[in-house]
Amino acid sequence: MKPFLKAAAILVCLIAIVGIAVVGYILRVGLSARDQPRSVDEFVARTIRRVVVARQARGLSNPIASSRAVLVEARAHYADHCAVCHANDGSGDTEMGRGLFPKAPDMRLASTQNLSDGELFWIIENGIRFTGMPAWSTGTNHGVEDSWKLVHFIRQLPALSAEDVTEMEAMNPRSPEEIRQELEEKQFLEGGDVPPMVPEHKHGGQHD
Repeated sequence: MKPFLKAAAILVCLIAIVGIAVVGYILRVGLSARDQPRSVDEFVARTIRRVVVARQARGLSNPIASSRAVLVEARAHYADHCAVCHANDGSGDTEMGRGLFPKAPDMRLASTQNLSDGELFWIIENGIRFTGMPAWSTGTNHGVEDSWKLVHFIRQLPALSAEDVTEMEAMNPRSPEEIRQELEEKQFLEGGDVPPMVPEHKHGGQHD
């Protein structure tokens, strides 16, 4: 057998073996997102992340200079857009973050902090398929600048103070129930009636 054909046959066999192993693993453990990731899951997730991040992105330098104003702006952006999954402190310990698979990473740890600025930027802009990480690119220069600013803020996560986290809580998006409570309190203080709220949409119900 020619060396090329032999190498191709070996590669096909390896792919088949890996495929069988993956299918067997899935059949054995299932695909529930409620499970805690096993070491093999974490290894696969990290490997996929390294593979999918465009190689040319890894060497990109952040064109936005870090400053207090940049960090303040990025912190507000993070609190409004990212904290629902990643938590204000970057721990990923939120209802949404815990429900993902892989779970939202603790971005304070080395697995995130050791990524290059270019890798962090690429992940923010493009997301990663088959995970809960969406692509946040807007296709505009302003959006690109916002993503680079977020990179600076992500670098600050390990050093966030309790005061910082508390301030960010006021910037988090509010739920319909929180908005209703605020309106009720305001109307009560003003001596008026509480306006009716449109019922929150429930999944699984019938549409009229």
